[in-house]
Amino acid sequence: MASRCLVSASRARLGRLRPASSLPSCRKGSTYIGSSRLEVTAVRTLIVPLAGKPCTFSVAGNSRHARSIHIPTVLMPPVLFVGLLVALYVWKCIMLVVFQNKIIYMPGFPPNSRWELIDNYANHCGGIKWTDERTRAADGTDLAMAVTTVPMQKGKSSTDKKDAKAHIYVLYFQGNAASIPPRLPDLSWVLRNVGDSHNPNLAPLQITFVCLSYRGYWTSRGRPSEDGLRLDAEAGARWISQYHGQLYGSDREAPVPILLIWGQSIGCGVATNLAATGRIPENVPVRGLLLETPFLSVRTMLETLYPQKWLPYKHLWPFLRNHLDSWTNLETIASTARERGRPPPNIFILEAERDELVPPEHAERLLGRCQDLGLPVERVKSPAAFHSDAIMRVEGKRLAALGIVRLTKQALDGG
Repeated sequence: MASRCLVSASRARLGRLRPASSLPSCRKGSTYIGSSRLEVTAVRTLIVPLAGKPCTFSVAGNSRHARSIHIPTVLMPPVLFVGLLVALYVWKCIMLVVFQNKIIYMPGFPPNSRWELIDNYANHCGGIKWTDERTRAADGTDLAMAVTTVPMQKGKSSTDKKDAKAHIYVLYFQGNAASIPPRLPDLSWVLRNVGDSHNPNLAPLQITFVCLSYRGYWTSRGRPSEDGLRLDAEAGARWISQYHGQLYGSDREAPVPILLIWGQSIGCGVATNLAATGRIPENVPVRGLLLETPFLSVRTMLETLYPQKWLPYKHLWPFLRNHLDSWTNLETIASTARERGRPPPNIFILEAERDELVPPEHAERLLGRCQDLGLPVERVKSPAAFHSDAIMRVEGKRLAALGIVRLTKQALDGG
């Protein structure tokens, strides 16, 4: 707001007051304004030449005096050091918020993960033949998948799909690093163990394993983010629905499709996101979730990994764009099942006994959450396993196969 200003001088400095009309032009910045009555906006001081010497005049109104801060020389080093720390702290916070997708998702680690081939691991898959398939997300992103189908009946190398009692589809979501091909040998071992199951209630069955590669991972296009991974997961479910339709057509005696979702680490968040959204084709409802080394949410993981109050990480949760919140998703899954009058999916939690990233409290809280919500749940531990090698150990593979068998049996029993 402009203020009407009259310039005056101190009697001690000038000896007498001079009328405003007799003062020379005033300067604002580099612009001179000549007037007997001045309209001055946001001027701190006016310098008026008098007898060859500049004099400083205060301006009435809302103006403020210019101020300077004097720092003693002895204090300059600590002040600069503290200022540098504050600047680095703020810079770190900004980088964490801006580049959180690159911190959470690491498709380029290890460096050769984008160029892996299924054929490079074919000799380690124990006769399980995987094929490279493609699909597209709703936004047009091209996605890669590794797919195989094996009989779930001991003692036979093949099973006529027309005679199968049910067709089990396992949609697999990986962790945040590497790619699908290096995981195929371990997954093949699990599949062989499932196929050799001695449970008579599970024969004859077909099982199709679909390993979906997130956008930005392996040979999939795009860049990873939680919103993008939601679209990728839905694309995987649609592909299974279309595959089942092409395989059996409209035959009323076709095997019943049973969709199981297996997530590992952040893949657990992707799996629960998919089961919670409800955007899954009607002909392949989710009947079971296998959660390998799950955590509650990204926010909870920040609090777990960085509990120190002076670290910025856990305080930045309002700026998270990636939540992967299995805790909230479980409630949505339970409420959706009640609203639709369907049995909720069974949940099998596979925990790593020596998990160095996710503490056991996360699995315990998820177990209690499922029990409170009325979701059928079972929890097991892979002995001596760390976060990334739960199924790399023989006992872990056996437990994963056990999870698929039990989830399948519960789905067939209508539970």
